[in-house]
Amino acid sequence: MTSDAVTPVLAHVDAQLDASVERLMGLLRVPSISTDPAFKADCDKAADWLVEELAELGFDAAKHTTPGHPMVVAHDDEGEGIHVLFYGHYDVQPVDPLNLWNREPFDPAIEDTPKGKVIRGRGAADDKGQLMTFVEACRAWRAVHDDLPIKVSMFFEGEEESGSPSLVPYLKAHAEDLKADIALICDTGMFDPETPAITTALRGLAKLELVITGPNKDLHSGMFGGAARNPAHVLSRVLADLHDEDGACTLEGFYDGVPELSNAQRAQWDNLGFDAEAFLGSVGLSVPAGEKGRSALEMIWSRPTCEVNGMTSGYTGAGFKTVLPSKASAKVSFRLVGTQDPQAVLAAFKAHVAARMPADCSFELLDTEGSSATTMPIENPAFEAARQALSDEWPRPAAFIGCGGSIPVAGHFQNILGMDSMLIGFGNDDDQIHSPNEKYDLTAFHKGIRSWVRVLDALSRL
Repeated sequence: MTSDAVTPVLAHVDAQLDASVERLMGLLRVPSISTDPAFKADCDKAADWLVEELAELGFDAAKHTTPGHPMVVAHDDEGEGIHVLFYGHYDVQPVDPLNLWNREPFDPAIEDTPKGKVIRGRGAADDKGQLMTFVEACRAWRAVHDDLPIKVSMFFEGEEESGSPSLVPYLKAHAEDLKADIALICDTGMFDPETPAITTALRGLAKLELVITGPNKDLHSGMFGGAARNPAHVLSRVLADLHDEDGACTLEGFYDGVPELSNAQRAQWDNLGFDAEAFLGSVGLSVPAGEKGRSALEMIWSRPTCEVNGMTSGYTGAGFKTVLPSKASAKVSFRLVGTQDPQAVLAAFKAHVAARMPADCSFELLDTEGSSATTMPIENPAFEAARQALSDEWPRPAAFIGCGGSIPVAGHFQNILGMDSMLIGFGNDDDQIHSPNEKYDLTAFHKGIRSWVRVLDALSRL
């Protein structure tokens, strides 16, 4: 349902699209590469640019220094009802290899493509274009109605692409200033170009390197083969035993805390029309692996995984060297869901290895690390209100979806600020983020602004 207040705001967005695009171009021209110290001044410049824009819109905006790049925080407390904190990041990835770009990465332009017009340039989709959809939605509300329909704060960081080293300390130190009823994060994508989505589940991650040692040096396989223990054989057995014949992980207690999909969620995902055959075919595969009886979307969005990411043992150079290796190693990771405990998973893996360690072999686990999954409560009325608002704007109804990867800031908002997040983004799979020739569809930018106008209105009526 759209209120009478929204119609003139949407008309203003349409009439002012060229001006909105030009403002985005101004931000895209700033080479705010956070990981390279040579661009520190440019990160400062991007933060200043945002402070100036937000102050012009009537926000109480300020740049806050950190040991790394600045945070930008802005508040507008004049609205009524729900209070939202909008998050985005103004830093971008490096542009290498430069020779693969078709134009200068920080000389953005509108380009015609077979699929329509796109905004080409580094940061267009990740995350400056997405960030500006919300800023421009607020600008349109202000222009038409003078005030925003709800209380709005904005929080932009400049280190997301370099691991966010300043984020957690900043959140802890400024928790009271940043707390709101709910966070809005625009750093995700659509399900497809016609289907908007709200990401409500982010998988956690546990990872490690396993090193198995047998003899104290590499051995001649003719002299010692058969009589001496081969760590590569031991490693192979350890890894093979991680899954049963139905594709399930065999670690003790691995599925503790893994929820089943609700019937409503399953129906939403079924209605998306996901083509698993095409999905696998695009990478040269044809047969779904993983747990039997589970759909591809389930396995990507709502099920945990146990994966071997790399193995090393013995001689791997050109030609052949008949050695019996002294060591064998593997990098193993687990994507986690629900309330799975990453430390419990790591402990279960250690027990799994120990139970399979024969005489004359020892093992160690290196670089162990774990973070929990993040799940949002879609029973919160704000989620359904936003889903309906998105559905009113796009050709197909919006869906609550999962994400195979991790977006740590959503978990930090939960754990530090006690605040859930709605992850609403308008990127597409072919935006080439982090790669040469990054782009953002002009339609995604335009309808993204319109979408936030509708979401702000919907939240004001809760």
